[in-house]
Amino acid sequence: MQVLLKFTMTSSLKTIGRVSKQTGVNIETIRYYEKIGLVDAPLRSEGGNRLFDGENIRRLNFIKRSRELGFSLEEIRALLQLSSSNSKDCRAAQKIANAHLEIVRSKISDLQQLAEVLDNLSAKCDPSAPDECPILHSLNEHN
Repeated sequence: MQVLLKFTMTSSLKTIGRVSKQTGVNIETIRYYEKIGLVDAPLRSEGGNRLFDGENIRRLNFIKRSRELGFSLEEIRALLQLSSSNSKDCRAAQKIANAHLEIVRSKISDLQQLAEVLDNLSAKCDPSAPDECPILHSLNEHN
């Protein structure tokens, strides 16, 4: 349900452009978060412009920080629900964070293995042999 407001802008409500600048979240991303329900539908001006309050801005900052830490949108949704609840269930938040940490550690391990492979390929390169390039040869293999 959209709420239309007839009033002059107050400092407590901000347009999407101002919110984008304040939070560092792209305008289209803010609209997307609204569409998928991570951010509540903001109030609307008489002209139909979105008007965000402090709670919307707090949620956007929470989402942005969570994205910077690599949390998925579904993980963020769960964390937002925990943050909004009265109980502030730290154990549930820790479970989400620990599961995410395992994914991060797995990615780090994969990247370390990738770096080792690339390091080995690069070490085999002999610039004085222009007809033989182990990197290009390896990339052409279909194993």
